Amino acid sequence: MASRLFSVAKPFLNPKFPNPRSFSTSFLITKTPKKHKPKRPKPDSPRTRSVTPDSNKIPHFESLLARDAKYRFLTKTKEFLSKQPEQILRLDDAGKLYRELGFPRGRKVTKFISRHPLLLTSYRHSDNKIWLGFTDFMDQLLLEERSIMEAMEEDRVTRIRKLLMMSKNKRIPLSKIYHKRLIFGIPEDFRDKIGKYPDYFRLVVEDDGKQILELVNWDPSLAVSALEKEFLVNEDKVKKAFKFPVKYGKDLGLEENDVKKLNLLNTLPLVSPYSDGWKLDLWSLEAEKYRVGIIHEFLSLTLEKRALIHHIVEFKEEFSLTRQTYEMLKRQPWTFYLAGTEMNWAVFLKDGYDENGNLIDKDPLLVFNEKLYKFAQMQEEEEEEEEISGFREKL
Repeated sequence: MASRLFSVAKPFLNPKFPNPRSFSTSFLITKTPKKHKPKRPKPDSPRTRSVTPDSNKIPHFESLLARDAKYRFLTKTKEFLSKQPEQILRLDDAGKLYRELGFPRGRKVTKFISRHPLLLTSYRHSDNKIWLGFTDFMDQLLLEERSIMEAMEEDRVTRIRKLLMMSKNKRIPLSKIYHKRLIFGIPEDFRDKIGKYPDYFRLVVEDDGKQILELVNWDPSLAVSALEKEFLVNEDKVKKAFKFPVKYGKDLGLEENDVKKLNLLNTLPLVSPYSDGWKLDLWSLEAEKYRVGIIHEFLSLTLEKRALIHHIVEFKEEFSLTRQTYEMLKRQPWTFYLAGTEMNWAVFLKDGYDENGNLIDKDPLLVFNEKLYKFAQMQEEEEEEEEISGFREKL
């Protein structure tokens, strides 16, 4: 009797319809799509840890590093392809050259090429292989860039001369200047033009085959730093640019104004980067003034008044820099701004920018690069034809 009362009723199955349990549910979304998943915070490491606290960040300086990252593929691919005999590269080979072309490992290079259709193109050659190259419009832009380089040759020669005059023994390995040439606007073929200036440069080949560029004649008119020129124009501004605080006991009972006067006496005079400051005691205050002046002048010679730390460290032997460069620059926040991560940070020369973050003295090559970035943002050639034609008239 009990079994009848509590018996489980079997479901009614209509022979015209299949068993609902036989339907597949594989089409149902059972997992949260990746794009809707909350992003995991990046692990705290020198690769991700900012060199400057968020509260002290200056947005327009940080945005310049973001712009560099955005156009890294374009700038590095432009440089690499320009060196190739026909300015072309097989697409299969391009996918392996992620370091040289500036795209992340494991990503498809075609994705990055498609971002700049006005400047880069891929095509199938008669050998049935796909090749990467410049568009016809990009070829015109490269001709314009070359003409700018030729017009600025004298300026670039002066920059190299000043670098040599700052160096310890008035000589720098040619490879170092070549590897960091872009931040100074030095052209690719500058090594072939050294022979044009025998009164300025001498190329020496050492026993190991290393080529060294030496200074031939010292020019006193060039041995004036940008900071010294500024001091003649605005003395008060230079006095506030650096601070080398004096350590004193609290028992002196100095007032605030007295402390400022004491620190000012300790700050000035600065040591010229064109002096023999490398002979000073390495850890003395005068030696630190010398190294601060060296970096200030180094940055003033760059096109954008900024450089990555590995650009500066490349010349550590020639400029007598120490491992304490990071800490030294942090002690001068009135003049230098550090941006990026602890693994790869950049230093900006604040004096080179106005209050809105614009360069005060903009080199013609930088004006060209800004135009190039505008074209790089254009996605549809047909839609932008009118704007492009306006630029072409200026070429």
